[in-house]
Amino acid sequence: MWYFFKVMSFILILGTTHGAIRYRRSVNPEANMNISQIISYWGYPGEVYDIVTEDGYILGLYRIPYGKTNNDDSAQKLVVYLQHGLLTSASSWISNLPNSSLGFILADAGYDVWLGNSRGNTWARRHLSLKTNSREFWAFSFDEMAKYDLPASIDFIVKHTGQEEIFYVGHSQGTTIAFITFSTIPKIAEKVKIFFALAPVFSIKYSNSPLIKMAYKWKSMIKPFFGNKDFLPNTSFKRFVGSKLCPLKTFGKICREVLFLMYGCDLENLNMTTSPFYDVTHMNVSTATWNGAHDLLADPQDVKNLLSEITNHIYHKTISSYNHIDFLFGLDVYHQVYREIIDIIQGTL
Repeated sequence: MWYFFKVMSFILILGTTHGAIRYRRSVNPEANMNISQIISYWGYPGEVYDIVTEDGYILGLYRIPYGKTNNDDSAQKLVVYLQHGLLTSASSWISNLPNSSLGFILADAGYDVWLGNSRGNTWARRHLSLKTNSREFWAFSFDEMAKYDLPASIDFIVKHTGQEEIFYVGHSQGTTIAFITFSTIPKIAEKVKIFFALAPVFSIKYSNSPLIKMAYKWKSMIKPFFGNKDFLPNTSFKRFVGSKLCPLKTFGKICREVLFLMYGCDLENLNMTTSPFYDVTHMNVSTATWNGAHDLLADPQDVKNLLSEITNHIYHKTISSYNHIDFLFGLDVYHQVYREIIDIIQGTL
């Protein structure tokens, strides 16, 4: 049992941050880069800011102000903010090739792109007074991310760019905290022109993810094993597994299967306490949604129930072949999702 959970802990450094689930024998040069280095590696301009939340957490906020094919830095550009999902970071939006990574695609399309980080991930684990290895530092959930992290990031971007409204793209947990923030903090919702929700998660009542089900069923056993602090931390051992072992054909299959246990399987499209109630009907932000029919985490039935609660729903698409991470790493994600996001933004001009 404990061996299984140890294997499960490899998930963080699989495809979500280092592209380790691909069949490769060479080491990905991006495996040990930080976000700024990845942006520069592909020839894009980058900026990084430290954002301090109301409760003292320090979040890394990254910016790609313009692209390689649209590099006029003099004109004011529309702002698009990208918020990552569960167990990942802002690197999710730039982990693929530039023509398949939404962060780079939007920059090249002429937008001012910002990449946010939620507290506790690799690029957001500092605090004004709390030590990272303390229980107090880790005493938070997505509620605090919605109440403090998202407002701090959006307020900073609006003030820094002078834009009154921005476009928001969230994946998985990035949609969860947005639904909470936009339905409970009107002054933040007013600053969002359109909310693009990829694989939206607001309820996991019907989730078919084996790992999610086991985590809930055996939470009393898992908590003592992993502790009350960082879950699946980005350690040197895990980076070794992701960059050295998972690229090997034998280990790669194991890594891939563990990842699919949580998110759902789609080999053909892969590029190598009780929560409080939030009333989504109170959210008045124009919202476009995309979900996958094979998504084990954002189950289609949960998504269907969510869509009925969104009052200002402007677009929806279910992609029959998609699982949870196809929205980040799918070979056809540009044509299925990203191009539509740009078309909708352009339609507002």
